[in-house]
Amino acid sequence: MFKKRINAQKSRELFLNSFEPLSQIEILPIEECDGRIIAENIIAGIDVPHYRRAAMDGFAVMASETLGAGTGSPVMLRLANTMEKGACIRVHTGSPMPEKSDAVVMMEDTVFYGDKVEIFTQIHPLKNVGAIGEDVQKGENIITRECLLRPCDIAVLASLGIGNIKVFKRPVVVIIPTGEELVPRWKKNLEDGEVYETNGLMSAMYIRKWGGIPRLLDIVTDSPEKINEAITSNLDADMIITSGGTSVGKRDFVPAVVESIGKLLVHGVGISPGKPTALGIINGKPVLCMPGYPVAGIVALFFYGKAAFRRLGRIPDEPERIVQAELSEKIAGRTGYKTFARVKIDNGRAIPLATTGAGILSSVSKADGFVIIPENIEGRNAGEKVEVVLIE
Repeated sequence: MFKKRINAQKSRELFLNSFEPLSQIEILPIEECDGRIIAENIIAGIDVPHYRRAAMDGFAVMASETLGAGTGSPVMLRLANTMEKGACIRVHTGSPMPEKSDAVVMMEDTVFYGDKVEIFTQIHPLKNVGAIGEDVQKGENIITRECLLRPCDIAVLASLGIGNIKVFKRPVVVIIPTGEELVPRWKKNLEDGEVYETNGLMSAMYIRKWGGIPRLLDIVTDSPEKINEAITSNLDADMIITSGGTSVGKRDFVPAVVESIGKLLVHGVGISPGKPTALGIINGKPVLCMPGYPVAGIVALFFYGKAAFRRLGRIPDEPERIVQAELSEKIAGRTGYKTFARVKIDNGRAIPLATTGAGILSSVSKADGFVIIPENIEGRNAGEKVEVVLIE
C-alpha cells in the first residue's frame, strides 16, 4: 500500500531539498548559448562605445556656434573637414565625433547648399552625442552567474568582443516508460488491452522544451528485474523519470525498485489527479515516478518534475503564465488534495473539461490550463473569478 500520503507542497519541498544542483561547466561559443545558464560573472573589458560617436545623422558643431539659431533666424556655418570657428562637419550615426566638436545638429534641422549649412535650432553641448562608455563601462559587471541567457544578453557579450563563455551543463534526463499494456507507435494493429505509449514521449518533449537533454528508453515490462536494470544502467543521467507502475496493483513495482536501489522519499502525495506519484533519490539524483494515467502523469510532471529539473539545472524561477476567467460551472475540490481541474477558456469564461478521469488524455489537449484548488477548499462556484494556470 501507499506510504503515508504527504501534503503536496511539503512533498515537493522534501524532494527539492534532497539533491544538489549540477556543478559541471562547459565552455561554448556565445552563438550556442541562448537559453543556457551562465556559470561566471562577465566583467566588461572595454568601454562600449570606446570613442565619442554621433548619435544622429547631421552636422558636428561646437554648440556655442548655434547660439540664437531659430526657424526665423538661422545660423550660417561653413561645411569643412576640420573643426574650427564658424565651421561644421558632416557626420553619420555612429561616426566618430571630430576633435573640438561637442554636439550634432540633426539633418532635419538644417538646409545646406554647396559648402554652406543653415542651422535652424539652438542646441546644447553633448546634444546627440554618444559618450565613451555610454552603453557599457569598462569594469562593469554585465551578466551575473546563474542568469538565464537571452538573445539580447548574448548581443551585449558580442559587443564586448567575447567569443566563448562558461555555462552550466544541461541536465540529462532518462525517461523510462513501464507497463505490460504499452506498445510502440509503429505497431499498427492494437489488441484489446494495448495502448500506445504517450507519457514517455510527452515527458521527453517537455524536458527538451525546458532546456534539458532527454533520453527516452524503450518500453520496459512490469518486471522488478527489468525496471532495476533500466534504472541502474542509466545512472550516468542527472535525473530519472519513470512512468507507470506506481499504484498498488500486482504489477506496480516501480517504488519498491527505487527503494531497493536508493531512497524512496514519498509514495502517495496530496495532488489530484496524481496521488500514486512517488519521489526518490538514487546516487544523489532525483527520481520522479509518475503515475501511468496520462493526466495524473502530466500533473506530476508539471508539479514535481519541472521544479526538480529547474533546480537541477540552476534555472531561475519564473512566474506561471496565469489569466483571470469566470468559472462557467462549479468545480469540486478534494479535501486534503491540491486539485488540478482542466478548463478551456472561451470569451473570458473558464469551462471545465473532464473534471474526473485521470486517463482522459485528450482533455488536457483540449484544455487551455488548470484551475488549482487548494487542499482546504471544497471547490469553486459557478460565476467565481478564478486564476487559470496556462498549460505550456
